[in-house]
Amino acid sequence: MVVETLTSWKLTLASASPRRADLLRAAGYDFDVIVPPIDEPERLSPSVPPIQQAEALSYFKARSAIGLVETGVILAADTIVALDDAVFGKAADEHDARRILTTLSGTRHQVITGVSLLSADGTRRLIAHDCTWVTMRPMVGDVLDSYLASGAWAGKAGAYGIQDQGDVFIERIEGSFSNVVGLPMETVAVMLQQWSADSTAPPTENPLRGD
Repeated sequence: MVVETLTSWKLTLASASPRRADLLRAAGYDFDVIVPPIDEPERLSPSVPPIQQAEALSYFKARSAIGLVETGVILAADTIVALDDAVFGKAADEHDARRILTTLSGTRHQVITGVSLLSADGTRRLIAHDCTWVTMRPMVGDVLDSYLASGAWAGKAGAYGIQDQGDVFIERIEGSFSNVVGLPMETVAVMLQQWSADSTAPPTENPLRGD
């Protein structure tokens, strides 16, 4: 997708993820990048539904960038993996990655990315999410050991990345591919169009919210 004239305002991606920047760049967006002071917020209470967790965490990242951007809009995202009532973010270490991948092995689970747009002065926001169902093949024995030893699990929600060697374990995807990479470009495009079209939207408006 090539983006024509999207905005008359400055777009800033608040993320340390090179994958999110690559997705935006490949889509033709012009943007700056800053690393938010809280790159990986603490997980929320398990009582908070996964979709709300992803949305809230993306908003916390965007909000932490206020004061670092003078004008325009801040874009931030947070990706989690949900299996039933369990929510998985990035693995803390190789042992944690083994635990996560052993749990997800052979399952059909959700990858959920919350996306937030926030004006540089913090007075306006737009929050949405995208969900993709992922069916994973079993990861056991030497196959799992080899993947863990590669270090490819680091920095990825659910301890795997569909854009690298982790994709050999993916049997099927139902939904947005870019969402699994870390930024649902279809949702981002709609949000930016909405932001541009409705400059009078109230700060809490979220027209894309839904299952």
